[in-house]
Amino acid sequence: MDGKIILNLAISLDGYIADENGGFDWIIGDGNNTLNTDEKWEYDKFLEDIDVVVMGKNCYNQGFHKDFVGKNVYIATSKEIENYENYHFINGNIVKIIKEFKNEGKKIFLFGGGILIDHFVKADVIDEYVIGIIPTILGKGRKLFLENNPKIDLELQYYSVESGVIVMKYSNRKSRVKID
Repeated sequence: MDGKIILNLAISLDGYIADENGGFDWIIGDGNNTLNTDEKWEYDKFLEDIDVVVMGKNCYNQGFHKDFVGKNVYIATSKEIENYENYHFINGNIVKIIKEFKNEGKKIFLFGGGILIDHFVKADVIDEYVIGIIPTILGKGRKLFLENNPKIDLELQYYSVESGVIVMKYSNRKSRVKID
């Protein structure tokens, strides 16, 4: 089994993952089903294959870790915090630690937020990008992609449309297995 690091989250049309206060109540469709595709993105099915969830401390503080009972959740933090239950706090090079899980064949879900994700983007270790574009322009907030990223070539693997939300799954071209 091949391990993968998978980014999966929603963004506004102008590239934000949360409003300025970390709010996400704007993550809804537009109600128009005329352009829906037959195939739908199934988040619950996606989660079934995930071994490890990775999030930043802000996401943890907002309570998102509670959505992943039964999964190992790793939280990036700048403080020494004691692990408990299935929650593991990492104070250090989280990219290196998570890459070890990938090398063990585990499927890793990068949940967020933007600062955490930035470390993985800059290291170019994300194998799949699953992005749901929400039909909203926020104008300001917390960006998905921060500045000074490397060029990363992607290939579209899947898309679906439901209620104005477009979900696209891209694979990192350098992560693809080459067949001669």
